[in-house]
Amino acid sequence: MDIGILFKMAAIGIIITVICQILKKSDRDDIATLVSIVGLIIVLAVVVGMVGDLFEQIKGIFQLD
Repeated sequence: MDIGILFKMAAIGIIITVICQILKKSDRDDIATLVSIVGLIIVLAVVVGMVGDLFEQIKGIFQLD
C-alpha cells in the first residue's frame, strides 16, 4: 500500500471539512450536508478499489485463478 493514498484521503477530508464549515457559517446547511456525503463517496470509492486490488493479489498469491 502506498502511503500517498492515505495522505490524499486525509487531504480530501480536510478540504471537505473546511468547505462544510464555510457553508455552515453562511447558513447553507443543506449544501454542506451534500458536500460531506460527496466527500464520503469519493473516499469510499478509493477504498473499494484498494480492497479489490487486495483480493486480486491474494488470488495471485494462492493461485486461485
